Amino acid sequence: MKTALITGITGQDGSYLAEHLLELGYRVVGMVRRSSTEATERIDHLRDRIELRQGDLLDPMAMVRVIAEVEPAEIYNLAAQSFVQTSFQEPVHTGEVTALGVTRMLEALRQVAPGARFYQASSSEMFGKVAESPQKESTPFHPRSPYGVAKVYGHWITVNYRESYDMYACSGILFNHESPRRGLEFVTRKITDGAAKIAFGEADELALGNLDSRRDWGFAGDYVRAMHLMLQQDVPDDFVISTGKTHSVREFCEIAFGRLGLDYKEFVVTDPRFYRPAEVDLLLGDAAKAAKQLDWRPEVSFHGLVEMMVDHDVQLRLQRGMEPRRGELPASLV
Repeated sequence: MKTALITGITGQDGSYLAEHLLELGYRVVGMVRRSSTEATERIDHLRDRIELRQGDLLDPMAMVRVIAEVEPAEIYNLAAQSFVQTSFQEPVHTGEVTALGVTRMLEALRQVAPGARFYQASSSEMFGKVAESPQKESTPFHPRSPYGVAKVYGHWITVNYRESYDMYACSGILFNHESPRRGLEFVTRKITDGAAKIAFGEADELALGNLDSRRDWGFAGDYVRAMHLMLQQDVPDDFVISTGKTHSVREFCEIAFGRLGLDYKEFVVTDPRFYRPAEVDLLLGDAAKAAKQLDWRPEVSFHGLVEMMVDHDVQLRLQRGMEPRRGELPASLV
């Protein structure tokens, strides 16, 4: 039985990855920060099948201790300050966690478990002001947020440890990936939850930023399969993971509200507060390398992803005994 250590296990990706690895027969250990109230709702259904250890990317000795105790064969570093908008407000904290935290983890591995295989969660936000479209592994980085800058550092320090110390360390350059487990602060979940709120009479409008921003959106459950596949190769390498299709925030709204028989134009308003200081207008990934070398392809369509998220947010309200006030619920939810 292989042991996998996941940082950020309580997040969207961490919960899906834990499920996937358990299905493959792994012993799964998650590293979580000590806190008076643990936010574990995404993994509560797994608590009797996984182990949790306390540690923090800001504390190198804690990581050394956890790795020594767990003795993992694979480490998936998914922990980060992962919200782009917050990174403008907290640039130093974002750098400490999302950038230097990777170095602390790699150095702990080098000292305690140099033979373990390491996965770093890189991001399409590293491309930022894109030099070419679609973006592939060789596309130059031009990040447009403190988050993107921190991810570039994390990416290159992973490459550096691989080349300097012959460690099995690789990065997945993941484009936007969403799910019903996405946090409410992210625009996709904000849209699906907002549409449900309007349908159930909890709100009259939804305020968003740039509706014309375009992203390559996929399903998080598909993307964690790629993470695992990267650590099963003979030689460590970096891969773009994406759907190869781009959609606007406006399209996302149209499908989400349409799922509930509503016209988004009647409810969505733009608010300058939600514009970024430096916008990233278009991200589109080329995952041909992953398709060829990992035999990985996304399975959930963009349309299916949006409807999955809307249905989840509607079900949450139906379970609380609420009744819709506007639009019409899909037949499958009635």
